[in-house]
Amino acid sequence: MGELSEQRWAVISERGCEAQSLRHAEAAELVRRLRGERISGLCVVTDEAAGRLQLGEKTSPNGSRPPAPQPARQQRRRRAAKT
Repeated sequence: MGELSEQRWAVISERGCEAQSLRHAEAAELVRRLRGERISGLCVVTDEAAGRLQLGEKTSPNGSRPPAPQPARQQRRRRAAKT
């Protein structure tokens, strides 16, 4: 198992880096949980690769999460409701 049991794996999504320094099994479990929350763009990569990505930060400087992007369908419905 070698590398898979080392804490060197990260989970990234469209929101940014969700977690780092995980064992591969832990990363896979996190992906399953986030998929259940309907988070898109999930991928397991090494910590090194995650550090190279130019993704947005998961949290803002004050520690709060940025608002999740809304699906285009919801955005269209809101625009239609305003008119």
